[in-house]
Amino acid sequence: MQKSVIQKLKQALIDNGNLESHENDMVVLAVSISDRRHRANVKFYRDKAFNTLWTTVANDLNTAPKNSWVRIDLVQAVQKLRRSIFETKLAKVPKMNYWRYGVSFDADFKHALLEMEINGQNFFKPDKDFVVGEPPAKSWADYHQIENYLRERESNPTIDISGAQNVWIFTTAAIFSDGQKIRPLAVDGFLTAGIRTITNKRKEIKKVIEDGEAYLINQLDKDGKFIYGYFPARQRVLSSYNILRHFSTIYALLETSQFSQHSESYRKAKLAIQWGIDASLVVIDNAAYVNDHGELKLGAQAMLILAICKYQEVTHDQIFLPTLKQLFKGVRSFWNSSTGFVHVLDVNLESKGKFRTIYYDGEIVFALTRMYELDPSIQIEATISEMLDYMVKLDYGQYHDHWLAYAVNGALDLFPEARAYMALGAKNIFTHLNYIQKRKHASPTLLELIDASQKMVYKVKKSGNDDLLAPYDVLKLSQLADQRASYEIQTGAWYAEIAMYLYHPQKFIGGFYARDDSFRTRIDDCEHFLSGLVNYYNYTYRQA
Repeated sequence: MQKSVIQKLKQALIDNGNLESHENDMVVLAVSISDRRHRANVKFYRDKAFNTLWTTVANDLNTAPKNSWVRIDLVQAVQKLRRSIFETKLAKVPKMNYWRYGVSFDADFKHALLEMEINGQNFFKPDKDFVVGEPPAKSWADYHQIENYLRERESNPTIDISGAQNVWIFTTAAIFSDGQKIRPLAVDGFLTAGIRTITNKRKEIKKVIEDGEAYLINQLDKDGKFIYGYFPARQRVLSSYNILRHFSTIYALLETSQFSQHSESYRKAKLAIQWGIDASLVVIDNAAYVNDHGELKLGAQAMLILAICKYQEVTHDQIFLPTLKQLFKGVRSFWNSSTGFVHVLDVNLESKGKFRTIYYDGEIVFALTRMYELDPSIQIEATISEMLDYMVKLDYGQYHDHWLAYAVNGALDLFPEARAYMALGAKNIFTHLNYIQKRKHASPTLLELIDASQKMVYKVKKSGNDDLLAPYDVLKLSQLADQRASYEIQTGAWYAEIAMYLYHPQKFIGGFYARDDSFRTRIDDCEHFLSGLVNYYNYTYRQA
């Protein structure tokens, strides 16, 4: 590493302040170095004087490759706990990977772990009966796994933490360098601590979108099938596959490629659509259905329609138009104007499940609004109207569904004076604002909900139906959009300063994760993040 960068790292640490931990009168630094291909090597340094300690750190940094990722954590606050109290505290953490402190098993930090060392290798495990999204996680520390890791990291075969009566939990202030630029990392915020702050939001979001597009392209094989996803903290590739998410991810990829103007990505998207059709489409009496492991799902029907419509919009290639018409004919098997939706059919077109998830209803209406844009017909228009009337009757606004927001926004282009649809869309978003404001999870679908609702509100105002918005805090909507966009990328994008603790850090850059599920990185996670960010950017910076 260049000496000039090392000197800047020292100055950045000094600027952070609180160099000494007042609990133990020591300066403690943890230096993490990754060559981008391998998990970061972490080393703790301890001394009474910062300058003395830094001399040792600088000598070690001199040997690091020029373009290494380097993160330096300065221990600032320390709390000693009885092991039993620590374990009780850990068990009360509501979700997986929501433990946000470093842990040392001795007062001198000889056997210490950074928070991302812990979470990046799944050292704290949830109870065997834990269900993702249903707190508490009742997590416990896998001391055997931790001991093996510390023995290897410290080159000390005699490490034994199992008998420690006390543990020391700690917080840090950190800086990060990619070999050129040095970034201070946030010290506050439950999920944002230890992650870069956003100083130029427009530029940052644009970069995240472009990296996300590259990531998804890299997940496609030569035939057009995605690598479905990973559990990075478990070093595991997901073996399952969901064809609905295959098509919905293509839609988001096409949105992203249109945004970045990378028309070369369209060829790969076309290949992915064709792979999905070949792998799943069945045609019965000239009506097409998506077969996902023996189930014909309304949501999958919608997502293939959306993917084809977006492909045709951006390329003007009508190769899939005959399939699109067959898919619309198949939609009628899932819909009855009197009894509503059937979500899942078996391969004989018999009902297998009237309800599977509320998402399917909004998805199909949104898909049909997009289809109508390309192929206007009375049949499509009538079906959209029937479905939305049904949703109004059953008060779908109570569900706060992002797909419903997309659907209503699209439908107002067909029915610009439909006050009932406007009221439905308004309730869907505005009775959910307090929840959105308090939500700690990255939850990318919330930004999608806001994006579509902002466009809908504009149409409501333009049509002169402002009275429908009077009961709601309309001004808060744009404020939440700005807040969620920044928060989402801070807490869900694989930035190098946290990816460096994974088993192959570089390959995850551009991806997005669900922290509370072993940092799960799945194609549909990327889909929701990218769609939300692209639509936010296009709406917020449209004048630019």
